[in-house]
Parts: sequence; C-alpha cells; structure tokens
Amino acid sequence: MVALIRRRSIDASAFLSFILMLLVLPTGASAQASRPLPDHVPPKRSSQIHEGFGINSDMPRDPYLPWNRWWWTRMFDAGFKWIRIGQYENSSDYTSWDWVEQKRGVYAASPLLEDAVDSLVDNGMEVQVQLMYGNQMYTARSGTLPDISVPETGSFHNDDRSIYSVFWPPVTPEQITAFDKYVAWIVDHFKDRVHYWALWNEQDIGYWNPWGNAEQYGNLLAPFVETVHKTDQAAKVIYGGQADPSREFTKTALDTCKCASGIDVYAYHTYPGYGQNLNPEMMDYGAYLNESPKALRELVNSYPGIKPGIPFFDDEFNSIPSWIGSDESVQSKYVTRGLIYNHAAGVKTFVWLLAAGTDGNEYDDFGFIHGLTNHDYDFTPRPAFHALQNTNALFADTKFDPSIEISGSEVPALRRKSGFPFMSFGFRSAKGKAIVAYWLAAHSLPGNSFPRFYSTLSLKGTGIQHPVLIDVVSGEIRPLQWKQGTTDTLRSLPVSDTVMAITDADYFDWPVLPEAPSSLNAVLKGKTVRLSWQVHDGNPQHCVVERREDSGAGRGSWKRIGEVAASVAEYDDSQLNKGQHVSYRVRATNDNGESATSNIVRLKIGE
Repeated sequence: MVALIRRRSIDASAFLSFILMLLVLPTGASAQASRPLPDHVPPKRSSQIHEGFGINSDMPRDPYLPWNRWWWTRMFDAGFKWIRIGQYENSSDYTSWDWVEQKRGVYAASPLLEDAVDSLVDNGMEVQVQLMYGNQMYTARSGTLPDISVPETGSFHNDDRSIYSVFWPPVTPEQITAFDKYVAWIVDHFKDRVHYWALWNEQDIGYWNPWGNAEQYGNLLAPFVETVHKTDQAAKVIYGGQADPSREFTKTALDTCKCASGIDVYAYHTYPGYGQNLNPEMMDYGAYLNESPKALRELVNSYPGIKPGIPFFDDEFNSIPSWIGSDESVQSKYVTRGLIYNHAAGVKTFVWLLAAGTDGNEYDDFGFIHGLTNHDYDFTPRPAFHALQNTNALFADTKFDPSIEISGSEVPALRRKSGFPFMSFGFRSAKGKAIVAYWLAAHSLPGNSFPRFYSTLSLKGTGIQHPVLIDVVSGEIRPLQWKQGTTDTLRSLPVSDTVMAITDADYFDWPVLPEAPSSLNAVLKGKTVRLSWQVHDGNPQHCVVERREDSGAGRGSWKRIGEVAASVAEYDDSQLNKGQHVSYRVRATNDNGESATSNIVRLKIGE
C-alpha cells in the first residue's frame, strides 16, 4: 500500500510538471506543432536574412525608372541580401567615373544616388559597387579633351568605339592617376555604407576598348587595390567580374598586377549559351568548351598569394525568356537551378537584372520586373521573380552540408529515362534545420512540357521528422510520409526539370512582415505637404511616416512624424517652415514587425 501511494504521488507530480511545462513554453515545441503548415512558401524580407543571394539593379532614373513606381522595393520584399550597382543596363550609372567627376577635379554624388544607397543599406542590403569606365575628360580618343564630362544615358552598348565612348579605359600613367583619384573620393565618401568595391565590368570583352586586355587590366588593378585599401582599411576589393571563365586572362592579369594578396573577392559571370536556351549546369560541362567556372576557381585558389578561402561571386547570372528556344517557364526553372547549383559550390550568385531601363539597349528582356513599355504590365513581376523569392526564403542563411546523403536505387534509371543527370544537395540552416534540393539537370522546353518522373529517395543525416515537399518555382508545399518502417525513405517523389525541396514541417518558422509601401508622392500646397502612397500585401495594419530634414551640411536623421491605418495611405505634414529642405519615406507595420521603407521623396518648402 505504501508503495502504491508513493507511485501515485510520483505520477501526480509528473503530470503536474508536464502541465506546467506546456503552460510556460508557448513558443517551443508544442507551439510549433500547433502552427499550421502553410500551403505556399512564406516570404522572407531582406531585413530577416543575414547571408543570402544577390541581384543587380540600375539606379532609379526618371522617366524610365522612376522611384514612384512599384519596382525598387520589390528586391527587399523578395529577400535579396546583396546588390551589385554601377551599371545602367550596359551603360554607366551614377557611381561611374563619368557621373562622379563631371568637371575636372570636382567630385560629387547626386542626391538621388545618396538616397538610393541609403535605401539599400537601411533596408538590409549589402552593397557592392563597380567602379568603372572611362571619362571623356581623360580617356576620349580625341585630339582635344573636353573640360566637362557629359554622362551617357543608356542608349549605347559595347562595342561602342566612338571617340567619346566610356569604354576607352585609363591606360596611360596620367589616366590611371586620374582614375584612382575618383576611386579614392568615392570609397571615402561611401565608406560608412559600402564595403565592397569591384574594378570594371566584363573587362575581358568589349566593355574594355578596343577589346579586353589582360595586361592593361592588371596595370589598372594594382593601384586600384592599393587605393581602395589605403582609403578604407575595412573595404574589400573585388576582381572583376570577368565575362567568360578564361583562366588565361585571369592569370595574365594577376601576373601583371602582382597584387593577388590584396584581392578579397573574385567575381565572374555565367550566361551559358548566351542568346539561346542552355541549362545552367552546363556552365561546368560544355558551355565554355575547355573552360568552366569550376576550373577558373581552381586556378584562382592555387594562384600564389591569393588569400586562402577567397570568396567567389557569380555576380551576373540569368537565362532570358526571349532567348532562342526559351520562355518565362524555362527562365523560372533555370534561375533557381543556377542559384542552388552555385550555392552548393560555395559561390554567391547575383541575378541580372531587377528592372531594365527601357531607354537603353536591353528593352524589357532582362528584368525580373517588367520595365516601362506603356503596357498594363509595366513594373509587374515575371514568374521568375516569385521563384527567386521562394529560393531566397528557403535557402538564404543555409550552408551546404556534405554529411547529408541523398540516394536511391532508382536514380540510375532516372538518367536512362530522362537523358539528364540527377542533381541533389543537402543544406542546413543557421538553426541546424536540414533542407534538401533535387532536380534533373535537363534542357528545359517552353511551356512546362518536360515529363515528370517518380522515384524513391533515401535522405540520411537530415534529422527531418515530419517531411514536406516544396516546388521551389511555384512555392507550393504539401506534407509527405516516410515509407512505413523507416525514418529516411520517401516513395513516389516527383522528379523533373524544376527544383523540388524536402524539409521539416517546422522549417517555416519566420514571421511574415508586410511588403513595403511604394509609389510615394508628395504635393506641396503652401507650407503643407500632402503625401500619398500605395499599400501592398503581408497583412499591413498601419503605415508610419518618417521625415528627414536636409541641409547643406548633409543629411539629417529620420524621425517618425505620424502613423495612420494601412487603409488610409495618405498623410498631411504642416509642421514646416519656408525654405526648409525635407525628405519623406513610409513603412508598413503589423504585429510581426516593420516592412522595408518606400521610395524617398525630397522637397523644398516654398519661400
């Protein structure tokens, strides 16, 4: 009887402890188990990611890329973490030499450039800038050099060999000295916001007149490395990005510059089969004949003086839907495959391009957001944009985990049936959660016409308990069941030319922040500013208005001046004085936190 009473007492105590544990762990395992499985991948914003993928973007520029259209904020909503700036399509942009030094010896950053860089940094982006291209005052092939630089607007392209083309590089000692003064000024000016600086763009082809020259590039690279590091000791120097994976060009440039130890990042570009449909995995087998990004990285890693473990950026990658034999469904598959293929190799990828300036030479082909063509789809996303948003949410902040094994007795049959290799990679998040990606490295056809196969796969070393299947392009999620009697085998998995992912049902543990408001406009009536904007998805509940007071001494700090319900989307600011210079931006909020900020508008209050 004593033993029975004692056992009942212990059981009651254990039961009470269990109840208390449930009460004090609302965000723990029990709460996670009760969270419903989403039917699509929830987005992550740039501010929620520590180490992610990149994108290229032109700077806002009226009238073709205006701030007050809904495109710029989309990169923050899609969860891109890195950005590469410096080109306006294939022309120069506000950071280039011909824009920064428009009068000999006078350097300036435009207000729009200042605001764009602030917007990137404030919204969680890491910025790399290409410092590049010539300047008419120094490099023009003219008997008389002009006293001012007239920046090009984007309507030309390499191989432009006119006498005032910006593609004539600095090659004489005097030209190189002038270029390095521009480098020193801009690195110093932005050193509180920008930490990665690249020399030129595709210096191995026609962006370097009359054609890529490794010795000349090496002669410019050496003082560039020294200038950047001397100006900002925390700054990183990027070699490139080289257009083709030519080992000879790289070796000659490094042999010439004798500066390998000063290079912090090596960058190159991959457009397999430029102009035609060619699957991204061919970057390493056949697209470049005897060359490949893999072989190029091996050369760089073994070059004397290169820093051990040097990071590699594939900082231009895309597959364009207008290319021969392609369409938007092919692009959506290829960009996700390319990013994850590179990610498994430890290469950071930057997709080209957010939105094209359609006054330039790429029309509306390259942007993941449509550009201005005066159609009803202007500044709307292509399907590839949503595929990228899913890729960012799922694979940012993950690292390749070689201990995860993906296998199956039916995999060899997949190769025989499809004619293409089976790709599979395991990754692990910063929280230790596993996610597996797999696909067939196929030559995809327009119209989603590739057949779907099915296979049994074994996933060892993942720790996944409640598996779910994700179509990375569409974002659709559905639950799976382990094969009876196993905890690592899944049967009848769909296998095709699109990336599928497998992870645990509790992988989607991040809060969904609102999308950023866009299209902020300001109308001045007397001393009152009427602000209006557009509100988007992500369950916004309120909008916060922020104002900054600007002066000749520089930019002030942002201060919150008002808050309205998300349904209102307008605000009047009358607390102003004549002659005052002010800027505005807006952000949305919900119970999970804050969105990125809208575009910035500047005003001077009338006298």
